[in-house]
Order: sequence, then structure tokens, then C-alpha cells
Amino acid sequence: METNFDILGISEGATQQDIREAFRKAALKHHSDRGGRDEQFKRIKQAYEDLKEGKKYPDTEEQRKRRSRVYSGSDEDQLRRRNIMLAAELGRQMMDAQEWIAALNRASSTGTRLFGSKTLGEIEVQRKASGTVLIKGNYMAGRLSYDGPLTVQGNITSPSWSPDHTTILHVLRGDMRMVDPIENGYNIDNGARIVADSGDIIVGNVYGRKDKIQDPQGRIGMYNIKEYRTELCAPNGKIVAANVADTVSLDGHTVISLNLENDVHVRGHKILIYGNKVTYDVRIELVRNGSIRFFENFSVQGLSDDCTITLDNGKAIKMHDLKTKKIRDLPGELTRNTEHARDQTMIGGGFEITYGMLDSMDKKPRRRKWVLGFGK
Repeated sequence: METNFDILGISEGATQQDIREAFRKAALKHHSDRGGRDEQFKRIKQAYEDLKEGKKYPDTEEQRKRRSRVYSGSDEDQLRRRNIMLAAELGRQMMDAQEWIAALNRASSTGTRLFGSKTLGEIEVQRKASGTVLIKGNYMAGRLSYDGPLTVQGNITSPSWSPDHTTILHVLRGDMRMVDPIENGYNIDNGARIVADSGDIIVGNVYGRKDKIQDPQGRIGMYNIKEYRTELCAPNGKIVAANVADTVSLDGHTVISLNLENDVHVRGHKILIYGNKVTYDVRIELVRNGSIRFFENFSVQGLSDDCTITLDNGKAIKMHDLKTKKIRDLPGELTRNTEHARDQTMIGGGFEITYGMLDSMDKKPRRRKWVLGFGK
């Protein structure tokens, strides 16, 4: 079996200094920034960590299973306590990471460091010369706030088994974005919360979660619903997401997404929907003087009649009313494709619906009065 010494390319009699030097050279060679493979870099990093602890051989497949993301077994109470301890460990690590990057930020310095846990997984945190913080790896739990742009190369989740250690990423200035989230398949899920005070949030798919829990009084057939709502908030910027589903809230000046499914709340001044599906329990809140634009030339069947659009003044409009309303019957100024759309239904042709148009839907259109003058 290959030893950790073999992985680093050194002999078994190597000193700690030799081990550190071998790790540095191997890491530079195989780092993804230099065209290396992530899997090989992880093996090198793990071999270095093992050798620091005196471990000659890397973990076997069975050992890796035992050190998986969360503990498993038959004693549920014991598992719950262990998993909460793991989440607490990650929470402390993220507090350390926040203090570390804040110190680098004050000194306008750069640096790279590993945080996290070997059981749940480690992440690499790097502050670049530009001031951007790059996180490589899956962010699992804990809070992190940073006064600058934040980039994540991995998934973001939250420990539903330990609600006291919910994942919260807070960007005070700048954007929060994922690296090519669609191509890489990156998701945000399980009740995580992302806030960008002044910038944009650019991510992939966004999912929440609901669990059915047995009634605490033990009544047969009775259940409670435990909700883990994933929240993205960019009050002064854009939220750009792919598919949004299963208990999610998006609140931004501009919100851009594909499909909205299953208990999704969207609030914004400008809302752009590029997909072809909006389900019955989606609620869209439009800020005064805002607009909603549907881009796809899709069938109206993909838009549930029961989806609700609410306005700042409290007025609520069902999607059914828009689907059956003619453009020419709506008061207010049409903003796009006016001539082409006059005899088409409101939804289905890629139209923009303004706040004023929605607010005026229940008002009767004014009719012209013709006055005939005889002998005048």
C-alpha cells in the first residue's frame, strides 16, 4: 500500500523540515491554480496532515466512510449530540477564519489557510491582493462576515441537524459570487443565508428544505412541518440564480432567475424570470414603480393560476387574472413589444408588466365621449 511518504515523494527517514519542503513543492505543482487536479492536491494535503500526526499510511476506504460528513449509527440521541458537536466545531473554525481575514484586510496583506474539520471537510480560504476572499471547498456551517468581495468555489449548505450553527455569509461591501456555478453544478441549500449589503449575489441553484416531524404529543397521523428556508438578500444589488425551489426567499433590487417552484418568495424592484415554470405557492412582491418581465415564449400552462403577485400598497393579483387579461385591456403604458402584443394574452410572449399596469387592473378603462355638433 502506498504510504504518505510515497505520496510526497520522500523517504521514510525524512525530517519534519523535509516533509514541509516536500509538501510545499508538491502543493505548488499540483494546485488547481497551476493546472493541477483537485483530487491529487487533496491527497498531498492529507498526506502532509497525516505525517504531522505520525501516520504512515493514508486512511482506507472503510476509515474514510467512518469519517464521513456526519456520524451515523443506531442511537439517534447519541448521533444528534455528535453531529451538533461537529457543527459547533465548524462554527468556531469560521469565527477564526473571520478574524484571520479581517486582520489581513486591515494590513492589506495576502494569505492562504485551511479551516474546517477533517470529519466534515476542510476549506481553503485565501485573501488576494485585490481584496477578494476566495473560499475553495464546500461551506458546511457557521457564520462569516467580510468587508469586501467574497468568491466561493464550492457548494454552500447549512446544518439542519444543528440550527444554532446556521450558515450565514455576510458581505459588507462588494459582491458575493460563485465560480461558474452552472457549469460546476454549485448549489446553495438547507437553510443557508447570504447577505450582500451593497453588491450583487451571483449563484447557481438555490434550494430550501421542509421536514415532516412526528407530533410532539405522540398523536398518530399528526405531524409538524420544520422549515429550513434558504434566504438571499441584496437590497442594493442584483440576485442572479438558476432554479429556485423548495422553501426559498429572494430579496433584491433586481432578481433574475429561471424557474420558481414550491414555496418561493421573491421581492424586488425589477424581477426577470427566464424559465417556464412558476408554481401555485410562489409569491412575487413587486416594489412600487417596479416591473416583472417574462422572457421565455412559453406556454401559459407552466404558470400556475394560483401564483400571487402582491404590490407595495397591499393589492394582490392572481396569475389567472394576467393570463386571461388582454394587453389592450390593461391601463397604463406598455413598455415593450407594444404593437406586436396588442392582440395576444398578457403572459406567453416575453412581456414586461409594470407596477402601474398591475395597480390599474381593476379600474375600468376610460371610454371616449363623442360630441356631435349640429349647426355649430
